[in-house]
Amino acid sequence: MKAVILAGGLGTRLRPFTEIIPKPLLPIGEKAVLEIQIEHLKAHGVDEVILATNYKSDYIENFFGDGSRYGVRLTISKEEEPLGTAGPLSLVKDRLDEPFIVMNGDVLSAINFTQFYDFSAQSDSLLSIAIKKVVTPFAFGDIFFEGDFVTGIEEKPDLVNYILAGIYIMQPGIFELIPDGEYFGMDTLIRMMLERKLAVRKYEMTEYWLDIGRVDDFEKAQELYAGKPTESD
Repeated sequence: MKAVILAGGLGTRLRPFTEIIPKPLLPIGEKAVLEIQIEHLKAHGVDEVILATNYKSDYIENFFGDGSRYGVRLTISKEEEPLGTAGPLSLVKDRLDEPFIVMNGDVLSAINFTQFYDFSAQSDSLLSIAIKKVVTPFAFGDIFFEGDFVTGIEEKPDLVNYILAGIYIMQPGIFELIPDGEYFGMDTLIRMMLERKLAVRKYEMTEYWLDIGRVDDFEKAQELYAGKPTESD
């Protein structure tokens, strides 16, 4: 099984940390973010990992080598200029001749890749996306009034959203939709598929998930991994 990790982001929201260390190499506990991702992929049968890089690519390449110490074949793909979140896949399409996993390099999750992969295999869809339910408590109540007199109060329910988790499974046919060497985002790819009436499947994950793109999220990840979490709401 093959996986591509999108590790080319500049990490601007994580400065000053990323001025020296590329975001995917930031430490979470005793391991770098990418190490945690690769080991989790390996545990679910992934034996080949491609790291799509840009910013400080040499740091990442020197850190991981050929991936043998993680039990995977690891190669580096380097963008000469930023290509977005889907564009980098066009540089490695010759290596992806079977269904493959794609994930953002700033996502930490205990998603069951085996179940997700099996789910994707049940249809002919070129793209399956992982989604995550996020519940945000609503801290205020609505006040109703006439003139200076209150006529009622209503507590608001929690806000429930389903977000794109930054984890995907794609079929090789997807490359017919991704332009070569051009900046191209996952959001653009999904919109294009919907406009063309091409099926996009959603897989709702329930395992813990965390985007570490901001300083407060990075600090939260440190706290979570200090407690060795297995699941999060």
